[in-house]
Amino acid sequence: MSSLASLIQHAEALVSRLEALLPPAPSAPDWQHTAWRWVKIDRVGQLQAVTAPHAIALHDIQFIERQKTEVVRNTQQFLRGLPANHVLLTGARGTGKSSLVKAVLHDFAHQGLRLIEVEKDDLIDLPRITQLLRGRPEKFIVFCDDLTFEANDTGYKALKVVLDGSIEHPADNLLVYATSNRKNLMPEWMADNQPIVSNGEIRPNDTIDEKTALAERFGLWLSFYSFDQEEYLAIAAHWCQTLGLHMDETARQAALQFYHTRGARSGRVAFQFAKDYVGKLGLNRTV
Repeated sequence: MSSLASLIQHAEALVSRLEALLPPAPSAPDWQHTAWRWVKIDRVGQLQAVTAPHAIALHDIQFIERQKTEVVRNTQQFLRGLPANHVLLTGARGTGKSSLVKAVLHDFAHQGLRLIEVEKDDLIDLPRITQLLRGRPEKFIVFCDDLTFEANDTGYKALKVVLDGSIEHPADNLLVYATSNRKNLMPEWMADNQPIVSNGEIRPNDTIDEKTALAERFGLWLSFYSFDQEEYLAIAAHWCQTLGLHMDETARQAALQFYHTRGARSGRVAFQFAKDYVGKLGLNRTV
């Protein structure tokens, strides 16, 4: 019996040492917040609350009225328990794709909308995230910003399961809203348009279709386009006004010069100009 007790004691000590090497269990999410990021701590994924979400309102986003109307309508359907689609926003940089998703949270959080930001490399954890959210009373948007995949990425398979469903019924309180500068999310090569010469693959066209069809799994697909000069100036004037400055002719010329140095007209550039110009004037007044 003494040898058995000694063996049990030794095993317990060994288990204790092994437990000390294991990463701590993730803490339970604080559901009082409205936004979270999915982060890895000691290689264990968990929801990390965003204590100060980006406070941009829908009325701050201009010249994308059609896209805004569609996203708001889809989100309202979702919040009311009606059928709604996953959303893909594609197109030119700085035209309000990501801002629109953040603004939807800002304007609808009081109705129970919640946002979870998931990086592309963590999409493989989507099944686990879904299980965490399933059954919660809130409505969750999983937000994937600047979403693109390479041919050897595996995360897109987990995303396909969430978009298309699997043997398990999709969670009724979860939608995916994604943005991308790339129309089809997967790279396309000149070779894809050449006569098929495959290194052993019998149906290489199936592989090409697999690459390009991911975007089609989003039920609502909206395109964004670059702004013209007057739209850019109007957005710059809006942000200057928001920051406390009326945009006069001098400011207009400065805004034009600012975007020439960037090589692009976008809402992002207009906001950057407003911060630069208003801040510079304020600094000069204090000197």
